[in-house]
Amino acid sequence: MDHAPENKEHIKAAALGQGVGYAIVLGLGGFFALGMIAVTYILKRYNRELQTSEMFNTAGRTVKSGLVASAVVSSWTWAATLLQSTGVCYRYGVSGPFWYASGATVQILLFATLAIQLKKKAPAAHTYLEVVKARYGTATHIVFMIFGLATNILVSLMLIVGGSATVNALTGMHTIAAIYLLPVGVIAYTLVGGLKATILTDWAHTFILLLIIIVFSLTTYATNDLLGSPGKVWDLLVEAAARHPVDGNKDGSYLTMRSREGAIFFVINIVGNFGTVFLDNGYYNKAIAASPVHALPGYIIGGLSWFAIPWLTATTMGLAALALENTPHFPTYPDRMLDKDVSAGLVLPYAAVAMLGKGGAVATLLIVFMAVTSATSSQLIAVSTIITYDLYRTYINPQASGKRLIYMSHTLVVGYGFFIATVAVGLWYAGISMGYLYLLMGVIISAAVLPATLTLLWSGQNKWAATLSPVLGFICAVIAWLVTAKKECNEITVDCTGRNNPMLAGNVVALLSPIVFVAVFTAIFGIAKYDWKSMLDIKPGDDQDLAEEAGLNLEEIPGGRALMNFEEEQKKLKRASKISKTVTVLMTICFLVLWPMPLYGTGYIFSKKFFTGWVTVGIIWIFCSFIGVGLFPIWESRDTLARTTKALFCDLVGREKTQTIQAQPVEGQKISGDVTPTEKSPAKEAVTSIREMKGDVMGGAGKPVGPA
Repeated sequence: MDHAPENKEHIKAAALGQGVGYAIVLGLGGFFALGMIAVTYILKRYNRELQTSEMFNTAGRTVKSGLVASAVVSSWTWAATLLQSTGVCYRYGVSGPFWYASGATVQILLFATLAIQLKKKAPAAHTYLEVVKARYGTATHIVFMIFGLATNILVSLMLIVGGSATVNALTGMHTIAAIYLLPVGVIAYTLVGGLKATILTDWAHTFILLLIIIVFSLTTYATNDLLGSPGKVWDLLVEAAARHPVDGNKDGSYLTMRSREGAIFFVINIVGNFGTVFLDNGYYNKAIAASPVHALPGYIIGGLSWFAIPWLTATTMGLAALALENTPHFPTYPDRMLDKDVSAGLVLPYAAVAMLGKGGAVATLLIVFMAVTSATSSQLIAVSTIITYDLYRTYINPQASGKRLIYMSHTLVVGYGFFIATVAVGLWYAGISMGYLYLLMGVIISAAVLPATLTLLWSGQNKWAATLSPVLGFICAVIAWLVTAKKECNEITVDCTGRNNPMLAGNVVALLSPIVFVAVFTAIFGIAKYDWKSMLDIKPGDDQDLAEEAGLNLEEIPGGRALMNFEEEQKKLKRASKISKTVTVLMTICFLVLWPMPLYGTGYIFSKKFFTGWVTVGIIWIFCSFIGVGLFPIWESRDTLARTTKALFCDLVGREKTQTIQAQPVEGQKISGDVTPTEKSPAKEAVTSIREMKGDVMGGAGKPVGPA
């Protein structure tokens, strides 16, 4: 991140005025906050919802696959997804976007198996840390809580640091102002609607973000006066390689997968991202929120849809920057971009400005805003859930009522938002960029990945292996990181420790050293024989007080009871578990071996025709992603949307709605019969709607009735 004196240069060169920055950060943030407040009210009035602690933290555990997929895509689309991937493309050429995308997609695909296991073995859990506590006890629980919170903090910092740098570069808005103001709208709508509001805004943000990426790609490869076709871009990349060949790339070309530094980045990327998926409670939140039958397809659709976002965005904007940087349209002309600016994530905004002027700057600001705010919302919920259930309810107030749990969740959402912004300011003054944090993640957290995974997948891992392996792995990783930096530079500085080789050493040791430690502790203390029963004893939040206050029966509120239909859920999850293991492994092999390795091994330099095909596949894929996570959730929820809209219209025009309503059961329950309301009785309507229409508030069977 740039220091304060250097920011003046960005303010002078900003494509947009500060007013635009404040309008988007505050105005758009406020718009989404007000929108979620309205949606929450509509769902409460027409779907008879009650904001219990379970609903706030788990969304009723009934979310369907389309919204699960869009939530996964949104949570995994950070500022780094757009900005860091474009930066590695600028540095290494076409290999960078692919290594970024494939190295971060496989974790989502593999996590699908872990998500199924969590729902199957701990159906009432709110966090994966509760599972650790149930199996191993307090000491292990505290160790994993530290690693889990460290993961969320690092991810949150990357989001705010990367987003504020882009806002500053494009508008001249002071970085500290951007840091504190970016989370404001997010905190507001998360506070009102909880995880459900997060998932719904995830869909809205993803929808807009995908549209802008499609516009960028079609502009670059079809309509732009400066570029306008894959062939033209290919020509300019050949010229760029002649001017400044890439050290370590085959023949110095930007058009080859054979890239030494790109391959090093790939290893760092895949190692670090295992930690940020498998240890981020936000992904477990999505798994917990999913209806049992929808968890697996949600994660598969989400993972495949996400792949196109960094791959095509970076292949478009990173290559556009390389093609245009020697023209007067590029913001740094006649100089190349400084390495610190590349690390700060400014390749994408500079390329957008070069191609589209102020329109490109506004579009970049919008997609970065969408990425930062939607992913930040996920982090707010993840952290508030951990502290509420794993710290407060577990160690401070085990008998906490539903009202008390909601109060804690609200307080933590606000407190964590302020905390993370304050820490981000400190990093800004220290000169720590988003790119540095991205590479550092794995060093700090990845030692806990294997023990956390085995907690759900292997009954033989003993308590000592689970407790000590992450700690010892972390120590070894930090030593490897700093020793390599010292050996390479003869000093330990931010610049030196941020280089590829020290980060590579630290990341690899962090992920792989627990293999040795788990084996050693298993040999010393023996193989455990865990029976999985204690995980079933995890209790949902007690929301009886909130239900009584609202005059409702807890069992008749969507999400009111976590373990309804237990046997039916187990059957579905058992089948999903078998499918997930096969599908996710096959997809992982395709992304990591079958597709890239022949291109890397042969050192093939893309011909103009091959490059055109490469880009075309990316554009087709992004359209498929738009269908999968943009349009499919609407289609999946069409009945609920239609009924709610009709009920809302009747309410607005003051028309009494009298019609036959066919009750639809929640999955696993049998409800039959028609209900024909003939009297406008609020009490009768309330009882009828609750009993007959318990369903998925996000695309499920819940049927709204007329105005109460």
